[in-house]
Amino acid sequence: MTIQTIGAHPVALGKNPERSREHNRRVVLDVVRRHGSLGRAHIAKLTQLTPQAVANIVDELVGERLLMEMGRLRSGRGQPPIQFAVNPEGGATIGVEIAADHMVAVALDLSGRLRDKRITPLKDTTPDHILSTFAEELSALNRSVASKLLGVGVVMPGPFEIEGMTSVGPTTLAGWAGVDAAAALSKACGHAVVVENDATAAAVGERLFGAGLAISNFCMIYFGVGIGLGIIQDGSPYRGAFGNAGEIGHVTVAPKGRPCPSCGQRGCLEGYASAYVLKEKLAGVGIENCEVADLERLHAAAHPVVEGWVEEAAAYLGPMVAMLENILDPQTVILGGALPDAVIDDIIRRMGNLPTSVASRRQRALPRVLRGQTGQLTAALGAASLPLFHVVTPKLETSLTAIADIPA
Repeated sequence: MTIQTIGAHPVALGKNPERSREHNRRVVLDVVRRHGSLGRAHIAKLTQLTPQAVANIVDELVGERLLMEMGRLRSGRGQPPIQFAVNPEGGATIGVEIAADHMVAVALDLSGRLRDKRITPLKDTTPDHILSTFAEELSALNRSVASKLLGVGVVMPGPFEIEGMTSVGPTTLAGWAGVDAAAALSKACGHAVVVENDATAAAVGERLFGAGLAISNFCMIYFGVGIGLGIIQDGSPYRGAFGNAGEIGHVTVAPKGRPCPSCGQRGCLEGYASAYVLKEKLAGVGIENCEVADLERLHAAAHPVVEGWVEEAAAYLGPMVAMLENILDPQTVILGGALPDAVIDDIIRRMGNLPTSVASRRQRALPRVLRGQTGQLTAALGAASLPLFHVVTPKLETSLTAIADIPA
């Protein structure tokens, strides 16, 4: 095992052989990012790298402007150690959420601070229109951020490449079946683009900056237009063989229930607990085009449609949480996405006593269900986090073999 826990933070360990230099750079950046600022000796202790290896890596990262000196820490006798922190100006990433009814674009600096955001309604989701809009939004964000662009992440609603499920329905993108999204988006903007499904990206965002910062194994139920699941396993996203892991929106929760407009089945979770269904119900009583602020106001006023949807969503999500616990054994399940915090809190409250599962332990470090902390920009922040994740987070496949090189 190559993850140890220091206080509340799981820490990936470094590898001393020179062949592991890229892994060690990620380990150092990750541990400094998590702790805010550290001296070389403290970094070496936390990562179990040699002091010389840490000194070389820190000097290299400072030279590349990924780390910066923060002065000396005054404590104890002798020469106070120089502290280092992640340099916010060392680079930037851009994340774009392409949803069925909107596009959200954000820019993050290297510390994960939001530098700029743009929100654009979408009426046309065909590739030609989205690609041109995407190029315009990314160009505008790139101009507003002076730092070096480290990467671009894009999230789109899944599932990917599934016959009959990628081109129909209100929660999907029409016309994208068979399109190589990463290649098309990269060509449109002139930068390499990482494409991920929205729920997985949201889980990455929570892992780097939100409720999952100190949690190495968790599930995230994500409210986009539909509903999906992101899975973080041993600190890294679990995607499955074709990038579709966590497609819980099309799990049958009510046999012979409501028809699903996206997949043709009946009784899908998405037909009961998604933001789309909530907005559809509100449209049925004359309340059209609800944004997050509108939902927050309606919830605060105890509007009967919102109250009814929250009650029904909680009734279906409670058993889903227990099922995820029994299958994946996470430390906790996080709920987040394009809903007001108060609504998500209400869903969690109305779940009440969750069904018994392998998570039903008296002694728990965390509640079984938590609300996410990355807010209503979760998917776009997650998209921007994807390239950042590759820069500052040790690769799982590398770290799994690291124990052989760590001295006893």
